Amino acid sequence: MIDPHPDPLAVQGEGRGGLAAYYTRYYRDTLGIPDWRELCDMRLADEAYEGRRLARLEEAIGRPVAGLSLLNVGCGTGGFNVAAAKAGAAVWGVDASAEAAALAAARMPGGRILHAVAEDLPFASGSFDLAYCYSTLEHVEDAARAVAEMVRVLRPGGLVYVHTPSRWACFETHYKMVWVPGLPPAVERAYLRLRGRPVEFIGTLRLSSLGQCRRLVEEAGARVVRVLDDGARRPVPSRLWPLIRVYYRLFGIHPHVELVAVKGRPA
Repeated sequence: MIDPHPDPLAVQGEGRGGLAAYYTRYYRDTLGIPDWRELCDMRLADEAYEGRRLARLEEAIGRPVAGLSLLNVGCGTGGFNVAAAKAGAAVWGVDASAEAAALAAARMPGGRILHAVAEDLPFASGSFDLAYCYSTLEHVEDAARAVAEMVRVLRPGGLVYVHTPSRWACFETHYKMVWVPGLPPAVERAYLRLRGRPVEFIGTLRLSSLGQCRRLVEEAGARVVRVLDDGARRPVPSRLWPLIRVYYRLFGIHPHVELVAVKGRPA
């Protein structure tokens, strides 16, 4: 099922210029972030950013990625794949965006980046030691099928790492703004318009809770072995942070769902 020589994906301005155009459209036009230039600069020189993500993954799974076969589900423009490959992993990536996949492929020659959706991974069962899914689950059409596919392509005893914004968080990580969880869609759009932000993107998000993610993993044939707490103590950039912190503590809310699961049932 793996095609080591996928059809070329034609994207104008590949390389640094292509990355700049891609992230400018995302941060400035899609999300309307005032400080979009700073975020673009970070993505254009993403070694430190991706290095932190890699360190977090290794902390979560309790070992280096060196020697592991790793699938990055939702690889974006490939920065994490570059970092993981430098660390010694045999890394593949898939992304639902043809443009992102093309930009990633330009950074990772050798046919290890494919244009594919998480719900239909083009790999044989048991192909990988580790499936890495960072800020992707909230974008898929069918989260249950995506998780099932990630577990399917793992060998027995393989690990899946999921990191996704919680539906109960008070900070929207894409728009980079304080958020009221659980609002009706019409109210969400009105709030964004009030803040001068584009509204189309919010309708594409499908946020999950920790309980929902646990259930999806277990139904897919894996078991959660670790739940982490990324960002619960990180202040939200708002004067409302003291109240938000009380809310998180009172209800046991983690602003992100972050977990590690292992394929297979306990003996």
